[in-house]
Amino acid sequence: MKVLTQARRQGIVAAAAEVFMEIGYERASMDEVARRAGGSKATLYKYFASKEALFETVVRNCSARFLTEAANGLAQPENQHLSLEQKLIRFGQDMLRVVTCDNQALQIYRVVLGEAAHSDIGQLFLESGIRQSMEALAQEMKAAMERGELAPSDPMLRAIQFTSLIKAESEILFFMRQMPDFTQEKVNDMVMNGVRMFLDGAVKKPA
Repeated sequence: MKVLTQARRQGIVAAAAEVFMEIGYERASMDEVARRAGGSKATLYKYFASKEALFETVVRNCSARFLTEAANGLAQPENQHLSLEQKLIRFGQDMLRVVTCDNQALQIYRVVLGEAAHSDIGQLFLESGIRQSMEALAQEMKAAMERGELAPSDPMLRAIQFTSLIKAESEILFFMRQMPDFTQEKVNDMVMNGVRMFLDGAVKKPA
């Protein structure tokens, strides 16, 4: 029964993702999600208390997943021996896997960009795992400052600056009607460009 319940939940999330991608967050309704999922609205509410809760789950499963996995990688014991540059490269590659292997995640992210100015969708996006991931990266920045590898600064600001540099070459393309294909080689180049630019500006300079 538990397996069937989990399968049902996954089916609802998949149906919701389709609805959000097709008509956006504001126009999406629980009625439409229930219709696509092949069940009743009463059943839908047993799994998700609101459209907001459902959207958070969709984002966690899609757009936020890669950033969350990238942040989790920072804490893995096998990564503790890596240099700061190596950690940042690995983080950036994990973060940008979204552009090479998950078109659905890209579409959900575009929904967020398109509607954030006139709804709470941006806040929901942040609370779906993005904020926690950025806090984990900020902790890594703080540790690097304490080791003397980075110049003293606001760790969260440095985390924001770093992720912005990593996304710089891809994010502008989200506004295009048709996203180009990204090869792994291209992603690696984008990550290296971002890491080098960040370290050139943020490393602690000799006295």
